Amino acid sequence: MPLQSLLEELSRHHFPNPPATPDDIDQFEQRVGWKLDPDLRTFYLHCNGGTLFKQRPDADYRFLSLSEIVRARVAIFGEDKDEDGPASMYTLCDLQDGDYVLVEVSRQEDGRYPLMDGWHEAWPNPKHCQQIARSFGEFLERALQSGGSFFWLKKGGS
Repeated sequence: MPLQSLLEELSRHHFPNPPATPDDIDQFEQRVGWKLDPDLRTFYLHCNGGTLFKQRPDADYRFLSLSEIVRARVAIFGEDKDEDGPASMYTLCDLQDGDYVLVEVSRQEDGRYPLMDGWHEAWPNPKHCQQIARSFGEFLERALQSGGSFFWLKKGGS
């Protein structure tokens, strides 16, 4: 499904924040040292974060605002040290249980960053923190179709 259709669904049935401005995006990119890919840029110009299915504080899918995005190792361990995980993974979606969906900014596929499972109990073990979507658009589509469950987890899994 095209990203614009997904964003329209998000606006109709979920809880988006007001949009970020181009200046907000410029400030974010200067702060983190990487550029938003086209999917993420479109998302943040549409809404600067928000929740799916439920409003805060009860939402399991809470997309972070640009000002809340930090390195995964900072969010999970509270420190920005190399032994606490790769510097190239950033929080994108707070799953409200100490886990995150992460964006991996060291590589792209078709000009989009992959999204990763940021399961805090196993962080940063790549066996448990695997890729869950090739792009933000793919992730958003599958999340919207999930009915609120974490689509990448097996039933009874982590």
